[in-house]
Amino acid sequence: MTNEEVLKKLLDTLKDDLDFYNDLLKELAVDIMAEGFSKFPVFVAHQHEVKLGEMVLDHKEYARDYSINATTIEKLLEKKIIAAEKENDFKQTYKDPRKFMCILFVRPDGANFIFMPYKKNNNRKDEE
Repeated sequence: MTNEEVLKKLLDTLKDDLDFYNDLLKELAVDIMAEGFSKFPVFVAHQHEVKLGEMVLDHKEYARDYSINATTIEKLLEKKIIAAEKENDFKQTYKDPRKFMCILFVRPDGANFIFMPYKKNNNRKDEE
């Protein structure tokens, strides 16, 4: 299997897990913003232990492939995961956190930021 095929398989698995966690992640993002912690919540998706943010969804509890930690852009800047000179670029790229989840997808061979839209929930008026 090529690296590209492996990455596609990992991304497909991640998407399935994010779909499963969708409502919980949206609620957490809204809470992070409402509590004044940050306007830029970031979720760290990982299969191995990472020391970044606070674990909020343990894959073992949900029988999933990925665990999710919650953090913020401010913490990523503090830990130099995002370079200070890239802060404005990142904030301009950052999508509306009420409509998109910002995922830092961590793998043994690297990490990428992904913005994925939340699934629509017909029972919630705030998504209309």
